[in-house]
Amino acid sequence: MKLFLSALSVALAFAGGSMLPASAAETGSAPAAEPMRELTSMQFSSLMSPGWNLGNALEAIDSKHPYVWGSKAFQETAWGNPPATRQLFDAVKAAGFRSVRIPVSWKVYADAQDNISPQWMERVAQVVDDARAAGLIVMINLHWDGGWMQPTYAAQNMAQARTRKFWQQIATRFRDYGDTLLFAGTNEVMVDGDYGAPTSEYCAVQNSYNQTFIDAVRATGGNNARRHLVVQGFNTNINYTLKCNATLPHDSTAQRMMMEVHDYDPYDFALDEKSGVWRWGSAANPSGWANEAYTDGQFEKLRKAFIAQGIPVLLGEYSAILRSEFDPSGSQRKYWDSYMTRAAHSRGIVPMYWDNGYTTNHQSGLFDRGRAVPVYGDIIEALVSASR
Repeated sequence: MKLFLSALSVALAFAGGSMLPASAAETGSAPAAEPMRELTSMQFSSLMSPGWNLGNALEAIDSKHPYVWGSKAFQETAWGNPPATRQLFDAVKAAGFRSVRIPVSWKVYADAQDNISPQWMERVAQVVDDARAAGLIVMINLHWDGGWMQPTYAAQNMAQARTRKFWQQIATRFRDYGDTLLFAGTNEVMVDGDYGAPTSEYCAVQNSYNQTFIDAVRATGGNNARRHLVVQGFNTNINYTLKCNATLPHDSTAQRMMMEVHDYDPYDFALDEKSGVWRWGSAANPSGWANEAYTDGQFEKLRKAFIAQGIPVLLGEYSAILRSEFDPSGSQRKYWDSYMTRAAHSRGIVPMYWDNGYTTNHQSGLFDRGRAVPVYGDIIEALVSASR
């Protein structure tokens, strides 16, 4: 009979130290595979809240200075953030976060046959190792990466082949890692510029990318046969996820799959720096859309559609930008961040805050990454408190 550990006992076991593969130098032989705990994805997801994003870092792309395959001249700093460090992850962990989502670009580091540069693979592994050594659960993905994963029949064969080849390489490199490393197959798959309701074609093709990801990872064997894998809803939009992704991909391993959505509603408050909308909620902006009742309703839909059926849900991105010209104290942003976090967490959804690395006005960064220190301690405390 399989033994299912309680979330508390697993948390205590994880708190006892990092779970990194032993190096060959330490053992005198090839690294041994880490143990995989007998936890369903529902059980495992309870260990992840709250989560944090290393945004605008490993997914950064510099189109003006193409990467030279096989070099160490990476584009990680192309969008203005410093390289990720162990000190940063230590600070994130100390602040109360329990997991980190690390968006990653791969195509810019691949050759014409989609072979990923070994040097880039090792840089990604170093960042993953640093985050796990800090005691964080880690999730890596295929991020936007130039937008090649269009959900159309015209792009399907190419995108499936590339998805398969990338995940074969990534999964093989990380095959011996334990369950504190998760893979997420895609990011915000949509037809460029089309934010409307998806067609049946878009839904079918986007679902095929989720299936290709699952099949490619499972086929690499080892710990990947039981790794927790994350698929996404269409464009990570909650309503479109319910429309397109009610039926999940087939998985040869039971109860090791999660669904991911994102939420930046209302956009004019959360992300649009040109908008004059800076108040949120039924009290501060009663005529505004996507207030508290709307938020509760959206997350309740996810609870019923997925969590109640044993499929955990990650709120993989959400945040509201700073608007110091209207709200110097940031009270409205703090209220939105806190409410979103609590509304998600209270329904079993894992909130993972989008930190883009910039702490100036109209940005969503919480940490000074260069100095590895918190900048907005009140927002961080609100996020952590709301997910406990």
